Amino acid sequence: MAMVDPAAPQRLRLLSYNIQSGLTTRKYSQYLTRSWKHLVPVPSRMSNLDGIARILADYDLVGLQEVDAGSLRSGFVNQVKYLADQAGFAHVFDQSNRKIGMISQHGNAVLSRVQPDAIAEHKLPGLPGRGVLDVRFGSGPDALHVLILHMALGRRGRLRQIGFLAERVADYRHVILMGDLNCDSDSPEMAVLVETARLREPASGLHTFPSWQPSRQLDHILVSSSIGVEQVEVLDYAFSDHLPIAMAVRLPESVRLVWESRPASVPALNLAASADFYP
Repeated sequence: MAMVDPAAPQRLRLLSYNIQSGLTTRKYSQYLTRSWKHLVPVPSRMSNLDGIARILADYDLVGLQEVDAGSLRSGFVNQVKYLADQAGFAHVFDQSNRKIGMISQHGNAVLSRVQPDAIAEHKLPGLPGRGVLDVRFGSGPDALHVLILHMALGRRGRLRQIGFLAERVADYRHVILMGDLNCDSDSPEMAVLVETARLREPASGLHTFPSWQPSRQLDHILVSSSIGVEQVEVLDYAFSDHLPIAMAVRLPESVRLVWESRPASVPALNLAASADFYP
């Protein structure tokens, strides 16, 4: 049952995860030798999804990338709905950006225990297959906007997409942007994104890729200055070629959230790296 609890702390547990449609990769050569797994259903995909669902269950709002909305390769299982059902999320929306007939339905998704007021989906500029979800909680100037995206592989494409994002969030006061941005914290593109979109990355150097030997931070969660950050962590769960990144945030009191039932905490997860922040 949805409810507004004015006494509840204004905190959200966030997670961003590129799940590679439920496939595990353990070395670079497998991108070639196991490329066929991206086209047909394999039994390990469902067991990986069950493992991913156990991770998601301890979070309030999740952004997914490279999730399949139901095609041949996923055994016609809508992975978004499956994960939401297994992890107990009431609010779910998927955006398929790359559709290859019946073979794949590739895109982004949001899973939330907080009731959204609106969800807009946009195609990012550049080559087809990239998009962003803009999820709004509340209304008016104190609405919270959560953007979930997967940016281009090339620098020129990313810079075009950053221009689009900066324009999109220009009038937003409270923003959380998360996803696979395909660039590191110290890259020129990230510097442009942080400056033009007026966002900040509370912790850098938390490597998320490749999952078997993390050396790059391609996955990020950025926030507006109005949003407090209590912890950032990378979780050591290699169900994909990326590791998930999580953040605990504290929202301004002016942001009002409508909650579904919030789950009890699950056992602590293994952390690959973390950083703590204090008020």
